[in-house]
Amino acid sequence: MDLPQIVKRRILRYENGVTEQREVEVVTEYALTVFVDGQEFVTLVCTPSDLEDLVIGFLASEGVLTSYEEIRSLTLSEEDGVAYVRLVTPVTIDPQMFGKRYIASCCGKGRQSFYFYQDAALAKPVEVAPVIAPRQIVSLIERMQRASDLFRTTGGVHNASLCTVDQVLLSRFDIGRHNALDKLYGYQIREKWTSDKLVIAFSGRISSEVLLKVAKMGIGIVLSKSAPTALALQIADDLQLTTVGFVRRGAFSVYTHPERVQLL
Repeated sequence: MDLPQIVKRRILRYENGVTEQREVEVVTEYALTVFVDGQEFVTLVCTPSDLEDLVIGFLASEGVLTSYEEIRSLTLSEEDGVAYVRLVTPVTIDPQMFGKRYIASCCGKGRQSFYFYQDAALAKPVEVAPVIAPRQIVSLIERMQRASDLFRTTGGVHNASLCTVDQVLLSRFDIGRHNALDKLYGYQIREKWTSDKLVIAFSGRISSEVLLKVAKMGIGIVLSKSAPTALALQIADDLQLTTVGFVRRGAFSVYTHPERVQLL
């Protein structure tokens, strides 16, 4: 079953004092409820593509699983909007654990980073990552943007790509920026891709939650055409992630761990 990712709609367009009717394409939203070992875990509002990878990546980022081999079965009912996951070792979902805030003092300097409990357990410092040149940074963001026909058509999705320093390996898109990353993470887990040579290219704002997802993937460099938040940069400092933002028109800003960027 191929779920529609766009619908056509008649609109009124006003521009330079002129109003006209047009037919445009609008991105769709899809609700997917995930059950783990018979327990309802979450409902994800997403773009209806790469749903299996979305489920796997989300569960991995939440600490429910760490490898593809831990899944006994994953069944999608696209018509009903439901995913059923059975694990080799069944788990009991503790609602007090998933979503509970954990306060960690970072680097012994008296600062505090705010993580979910599972983030504190899963997001570890990334010690091995490639070195990237300025021309490669600019090129990867440009290639990521060209990879999404849906964004060019609708303007309504976020884009994310798994890359080496020289090429884009895999691109995913979604109405939710976290979902786009989870789709990449799910594919990475299924295909057992190692992370030490990988880079994330991303279209959206680098929030603390986005940064933590990248850290959980074990990837040490994140590039974005948008801005980071202060908390994201604090976490990037602590977790040894290189954060590059505002990659636009041949320019960019390096916020954290610049030793991985060949600026000289």
